[in-house]
Amino acid sequence: MIQSEQDANGVCLRVSGKLLTQSLDTVEKAFASFQPDRGDVTVDLTGVEALDTGGAWLIADLARRVRSGGAKVQFEGLSPAHYALLDTVAENIPDKPGVEAERPGFVDWVASVGARTAGAWKDTLSLLGFLGLTLHRLVRTILMPWRLRRAALVSQMEETGFKAIPIVALMGFLIGVVLAFQGATQLKQFGAEIFVVELISISVLRELGILLTAIIVAGRSGSAFTASIGSMKVQEEIDAMRTLGLDPIEVLVIPRVVALLIMLPILGFIADIAALIGGGLMSWIDLGVSPGMFATRLKENTGIWQFAIGMIKAPFFALVIGVIACWQAMQVKGSAQSVGQRTTASVVQSIFLVIALDALFSIFFSELGI
Repeated sequence: MIQSEQDANGVCLRVSGKLLTQSLDTVEKAFASFQPDRGDVTVDLTGVEALDTGGAWLIADLARRVRSGGAKVQFEGLSPAHYALLDTVAENIPDKPGVEAERPGFVDWVASVGARTAGAWKDTLSLLGFLGLTLHRLVRTILMPWRLRRAALVSQMEETGFKAIPIVALMGFLIGVVLAFQGATQLKQFGAEIFVVELISISVLRELGILLTAIIVAGRSGSAFTASIGSMKVQEEIDAMRTLGLDPIEVLVIPRVVALLIMLPILGFIADIAALIGGGLMSWIDLGVSPGMFATRLKENTGIWQFAIGMIKAPFFALVIGVIACWQAMQVKGSAQSVGQRTTASVVQSIFLVIALDALFSIFFSELGI
């Protein structure tokens, strides 16, 4: 509540109640419309029960407007704590209103595009440098296997491989079911239902099995790599490693990359088997293709190269996911927000590069006639 009293010496403004941010809408207009006719202003705050930053800002803004008109302002009845808050808020009110920034024009847009392009080029060079460093440490580890941290490797194999088996197997089974159901729906129109076996086997073994497994691993394990190493970067644990003479690439990156190189082909194989089981089950239910007939046509009409092509891709996908995840973690800039941003970027870039690499492999093997 605000009450104003005029006397010969000036104006006495009595404020009472709670001046809290959530209830300022009831008094904001009264404060904004208050203009003393003449003389100085005395603000009596004896009746103020509670005051926070929003209420202090209203009082300080009122005092600033009164002083700008040449009058003096005096406060009465304010507790020491509230007076300290009011004084702090008054000191931080800007003297001049902010100037709205000009809307960016065409030149600004071109400059921003150039800056992003230059940043992308620098990131590409940094990533290639990190890839070369990782490959160097990986080759050195192969030549000197006693340098490999076996405990860390086993732990990462468990996290990236063993614990991912249920979701990968379920994904493969459902993909097989979907392919069989959709394939049967289309092939029935031509009386070629039996070819659903080739549809499932070739699409799963050659492309979908390992590709979808890599995407799941990128979202599950790649994000975990970035978050864990990024958190260590924020807490300066990586700097501490370097101080102790330890190589972060050898200690943190190599066990994770090697774990992916070992486990991703195994997960891809599990996804293939689960997809074939799901496809065979759906073919039996929907088309009447018995498991024996499914296995026979699978053996007769699906070459070993269909399976081999998928397994050839697996190590390359694993290397891409591991390097991207760890490189993004090394780019964290000392805040929890940066960890989240880099984790998101890690997943997006890993999935994009895996799909792009899969497309390149498809073109390569098609040119070879495989």
